[in-house]
Amino acid sequence: MTRVLTVSALVYCHFIVQTSSPTALKLTEVCSSMAHTGTHSQPVRSCLLLVVVSVCVQQVHGVWPLPQQLHQSADRGCLSPQRFSFTYGRDSAAQTGCSVLDAAFKRYFSIIFPDFTKGSGLLMLSVKTGGCDGYPDEDSDESYNLSVSEGQAVLRSVTVWGALRGLESFSQLVYQDDYGSYFINKTEIVDFPRFAFRGLLLDTSRHYLPLHAILKTLDAMAYSKFNVFHWHIVDDPSFPYQSRTFPDLSNKGAFHPFTHIYTQSDVMRVIEHARMRGIRVVPEFDSPGHTQSWGKGQPGLLTPCYKGGVPSGSFGPVDPTIDTTYKFMESLLKEVKFVFPDSYVHLGGDEVSFACWQSNPNVRKFMEKMGFGKDFTKLESFYMESVILLGSIQDSKITSIVWQDVFDYHERIPQDTVLEIWKGEKYQAELSRMTQAGHRVLLSAPWYINHISYGQDWRNSYAVQPQNFSGTEEQKKLVIGGEVAMWGEYVDATNLTPRLWPRACAAAERLWSNEEKTLNADLAFPRLEEFRCELLRYWKYVCNHSLSTSASFQWHSAHSK
Repeated sequence: MTRVLTVSALVYCHFIVQTSSPTALKLTEVCSSMAHTGTHSQPVRSCLLLVVVSVCVQQVHGVWPLPQQLHQSADRGCLSPQRFSFTYGRDSAAQTGCSVLDAAFKRYFSIIFPDFTKGSGLLMLSVKTGGCDGYPDEDSDESYNLSVSEGQAVLRSVTVWGALRGLESFSQLVYQDDYGSYFINKTEIVDFPRFAFRGLLLDTSRHYLPLHAILKTLDAMAYSKFNVFHWHIVDDPSFPYQSRTFPDLSNKGAFHPFTHIYTQSDVMRVIEHARMRGIRVVPEFDSPGHTQSWGKGQPGLLTPCYKGGVPSGSFGPVDPTIDTTYKFMESLLKEVKFVFPDSYVHLGGDEVSFACWQSNPNVRKFMEKMGFGKDFTKLESFYMESVILLGSIQDSKITSIVWQDVFDYHERIPQDTVLEIWKGEKYQAELSRMTQAGHRVLLSAPWYINHISYGQDWRNSYAVQPQNFSGTEEQKKLVIGGEVAMWGEYVDATNLTPRLWPRACAAAERLWSNEEKTLNADLAFPRLEEFRCELLRYWKYVCNHSLSTSASFQWHSAHSK
């Protein structure tokens, strides 16, 4: 970035950006500034330069995550907030009334020009296809091309979701000098995501997260080009989801039945906030384990544990041996699919303790009847296969995600079931086995960033290579992406944001950008440092331009899921 120091100078710049279809960006800017007074004169149609002394200072000027192709020069034009606004091209499939882009125009104006509320210039955008009222999905095209040159800027995309990604990149290209003037450099970008699934998991059961904390996270996800919010909404500690079919689940299972729940209205707000940013919402209702809170509001669902041949008064996982369990799950999943529009639902299936099942005489009789012997992994397999089948019977368009345990127990699951790897350091071998079996896979094991350590631990996340495993090219195509996981044992609204950001950005770039161009963390560091400052500015904080001393990287060790 180049700074221009003006001495007793009045500078008028006429900067026009125009577009072409399919998705076009048309921008007319007239920028005027008084160096020492900061006042603005009337716009003119030429560039008049009086006395100018220039001092060139090279600074970081880039985009996070790194676009697939990015070329920049020192040539720049000035922008005037007073003469800047958005509109649609005549050939655009989207026009005024497109909820996604209308809202994005307002949002990005305030991001680009935080001290201004409106302008009168022109940024024209055309979209090749509509879809303004729909939801992003696994097949959404997020590609875009952006060209900023002397007198012209062009943004092209196929969908509104690609337009959102392009607007985000455009917002990062605009910068201010020390005197408050806005500039943008000559830039050429060709960009698209490497992986279609770029997720972030929040756990709202172990610590309840208020709605504002979730919405703030969705904002940061959009800035980083994450596109899937994995909502681990319930678990052992609490059931904050307010079910319309089974209201006692939250009435008796939440930390508080009124203050620590997500009403249907809250859920709709999260889904809509995410949609307007091109983010999918994938809910997780994990069973048969991690369900202690479920049993409080649904008697008979959990397995009674025995001690010395009599019930001990405690309960274990969901009881997989009785019909009422599957009737309940069928009704609950029917509601989940009605409330959450995405075709993906996460059904869990991890960390099931067999001790309670082993103690229960009725479960042992069922095992004998089914021919399972004493292999309780077969009982879990029976349950998970049944629940996955329930989902697919209700809606053939449903895609189930399950944790890797389901695959590890050799369960017979539909080929289109997506497997998520969460265990340990040997995830490369697991990637090889799962893809060899023909399953699509998500990787989260190396991105459990609820684990924290002193120093720049983002470098560990940045070094991950999701397709670096033994397998054919066809196998590697079955890795559809990955996600950052922020489990809630030691995280609530007070420390969620500094623990997530900018550490999650490392995975965001790995999942979006060309891996060969982004393997060097030292080269990435200045861009990440600058992007951290962008995040802080979005949230109205002051940036000190120092990741090495940032509290975001100075935490003590924490427990995992």
